[in-house]
Amino acid sequence: MKIVFLVIGKTDESYLDTGILKYIKRLEHYVPFEMKIIPDIKNRKTLTEEQQKKAEGEFILSNINIGDDLVLLDENGKTFSSVAFSQWIEKQMNIGSKRMIFVVGGPYGFSKEVYAKAKFKISLSEMTFSHQMIRLIFVEQLYRAFTIIKGEPYHHV
Repeated sequence: MKIVFLVIGKTDESYLDTGILKYIKRLEHYVPFEMKIIPDIKNRKTLTEEQQKKAEGEFILSNINIGDDLVLLDENGKTFSSVAFSQWIEKQMNIGSKRMIFVVGGPYGFSKEVYAKAKFKISLSEMTFSHQMIRLIFVEQLYRAFTIIKGEPYHHV
């Protein structure tokens, strides 16, 4: 299984980039992983929320192949404990998911076209985090999931 993490726009803060890169390097030991940055929408300030979601959605959907499992990181998604998330990841691997695409949307969420293509929605917390912070939180939790699957001591129960 390969995991692709789609995000919109570059990470602005160097300390977040440092943390993200740390966990990406660790993740590559367990699974083929790619973080793909979708460029920010041009002239975003002149667009309505719906126009922004539609434009971002077109970029997101252009990165999805037939057979990919699209997973949206969405405030209305299913919440997991770290252990339950690792079990869910392991289940997806066992049922033969070839490529999982996890996506963080823009500030207004996803277009209806993206929601229609999504196989899963996951919420990382009931709290709201910046799109920049979610990147670090997600790659750390994904790394944690693989250490749990492998029975390694990173996650202390």
